[in-house]
Amino acid sequence: MTTTTEQLEQVARLAAEAAPVWRTSSAGERAGWLRAIADALDANATELVEIADRETRLGSARLTGEVARTTGQLRSFASVVEEGSFREIVVDDADAGATPPRPELRRWLVGLGPVAVFSASNFPFAFSVAGGDTASALAAGNPVIVKAHSGHPELSRRTAEIVAEALRAAGAPEGSFALVEGREAGNALVRHPVVQAAGFTGSVSGGRALFDLATGRPDPIPFYGELGSINPVVLTPAAVTARGRDLAAGLVGSFTLGAGQFCTKPGVVFIPSDAGFEDAVATAVGSVAGGPLLTDRITAAFPDGIRTLLDDASTSIIAHGAETPDGARPVVVTTDAAAVAARPETLLEEVFGPLTLLVRYRDEADLHAALHVVPGSLTATLHAEDGDDVSETLELLQLRAGRVLFAGWPTGVAVTWSQHHGGPWPATTSLHTSVGATAIRRFLRPVVFQDAPERLLPPELRDAALASVPHRRNGVLVIPA
Repeated sequence: MTTTTEQLEQVARLAAEAAPVWRTSSAGERAGWLRAIADALDANATELVEIADRETRLGSARLTGEVARTTGQLRSFASVVEEGSFREIVVDDADAGATPPRPELRRWLVGLGPVAVFSASNFPFAFSVAGGDTASALAAGNPVIVKAHSGHPELSRRTAEIVAEALRAAGAPEGSFALVEGREAGNALVRHPVVQAAGFTGSVSGGRALFDLATGRPDPIPFYGELGSINPVVLTPAAVTARGRDLAAGLVGSFTLGAGQFCTKPGVVFIPSDAGFEDAVATAVGSVAGGPLLTDRITAAFPDGIRTLLDDASTSIIAHGAETPDGARPVVVTTDAAAVAARPETLLEEVFGPLTLLVRYRDEADLHAALHVVPGSLTATLHAEDGDDVSETLELLQLRAGRVLFAGWPTGVAVTWSQHHGGPWPATTSLHTSVGATAIRRFLRPVVFQDAPERLLPPELRDAALASVPHRRNGVLVIPA
């Protein structure tokens, strides 16, 4: 099913009409609308999981958990809206004695207007129709138009029906939410003058094409894309000596989780030469199965990615996981740091699926030369011991990732106020996160009222309302009791 030009125009017109209602909605109204969506999805979870498993083969246990994460995100953003600090309200009182004289200024953040959201294939709930981008855009006070992913069309339509009906029943305006389908409709959506921002999770090539459309408009709009990420991991010699077997088991569990289709998969692991870590990984992966990949396109690309790696003379396969009749078999490839430093464009290309690349390094200089060419990632992980001097390594990892881990493995992203799910290009196209409370910041813009009569101020900026909202006044942070 493809959305026609006429259908897209209708959707855009309704979203434009709904935008002022969303922008001026009270915290209570907006939070109620978000919770209504969450309640409706929970009420229909069994049906949705059955559809999702049929289209993605991710399994009911994984998908049931993902529905809970999705509804949890919606409720979390409802709480963010009610708490109010996302508005970043700042008041400077008038001061005629200042040099120069200062007018009264009241600043806050408001919704941009209709937002386009592009669904991801690997998270059919949490990063899809009612996922984090949709939740944060609605929480910011914007109608949302979602472009469905072709990997789960039936699920996308049913989820959209549930969301739209929940909003309607909760009293949200017509045009608050809509779904479009087809690549041309997605391209047209980004170019449509009604749309004021776009969120995307997917491939570098697809994201870059949409980014160029967004910035090439007569009126360019922000494009928040989460694209490719290899998520480097560094193991020090001391860490391998102290707990090599456990680290190997953790790595295998992480890079094979979800058949290697997580954007936070540890794709490149720097290991000390001659420490025996490759053998530990080979032992750990031998009995671990992969699984079916999400789409025919991803399934075809996985062996192509392996072949591209193996075309480099420095690489070799050291281990496979267990074979499965209808899934991608896990694979571990090795190379060395000198080759990575010389040919990063080949050896550090993301391979989506259950593959990890072990990169042997001789010493710190060898490691750091390779880390200098690692592209931007969502995460970086450092496993070291207390006696290790890792200051320079840590500095390099901080430059290349938005989240640095010192224990565990990067798969799994907590939905919290402090979370940052983003990183330098090509991990994302901006400095903002797509997970956690501050993801809302992507879909807001600042507006300042100067010397405005109180009757013309938005209710939230009047003194009576400020008593219950975190804000800054004359440089002093005010926290309601």
